[in-house]
Amino acid sequence: MRLRWVWLLVVTMFAPPARGADGGADPEVNKTFTDPALKVDEWVSKFEIESREVYKFRQRLVATARVKKGMAVADVGAGTGLFTFLFAAEVGKQGLVYAVDIAKPFLAHIASVAKSRGLPQVKPIEGGFDSPRLPEHSVDRIFICDTYHHFEHPSLMLTALSRALRPGGELVLVDFKRDEAKSSAWTLKHVRAGEAEVIKEFAQAGFVVSRRENFLTDNYVLVFKPRAN
Repeated sequence: MRLRWVWLLVVTMFAPPARGADGGADPEVNKTFTDPALKVDEWVSKFEIESREVYKFRQRLVATARVKKGMAVADVGAGTGLFTFLFAAEVGKQGLVYAVDIAKPFLAHIASVAKSRGLPQVKPIEGGFDSPRLPEHSVDRIFICDTYHHFEHPSLMLTALSRALRPGGELVLVDFKRDEAKSSAWTLKHVRAGEAEVIKEFAQAGFVVSRRENFLTDNYVLVFKPRAN
């Protein structure tokens, strides 16, 4: 009996993550963020801490997007607003930052902080599971950090994101490296696809890799642009 439980534990730890109907994330992955009782302060303490790689290198990640004053940026999967407010400083009050998320408590938090800091350029948007609900041709940059693996309908989302980009726009993707030989059990269970598969999904949606950054250890950084017709 003991051997059976050990075998079940091993299978559970190393089994591929469950996928949704469209090959995207299992809806179970997002249950926490659809809970109206989500406690924002708890996530601030998890997301905005130096031990989190993307927080430690936040300024360099923002620089990767090459944002200028007056630009419009979409922070898709904005969470606690960590990158939303960094981009707000870059675009200035003549620019615009859409903070897109499925979690209403996160959006309420971002709206409150933006108001208290006098940042009218920050616009929270409640995104859907198949669309970020951004206006067409509305943004110069799209930033997705540690969120793509949560997309339940990646193909539909990427199509909508492509439509939201203005001519010459770029999409910056940051997500966890998934390596069967090196990644933690949590990553292998939580993150459904590795970098190579993600690039294929973007290619199917009409994107090509224009730049790649290699300054992170746990995450990869890819910059995409729509394929020229």
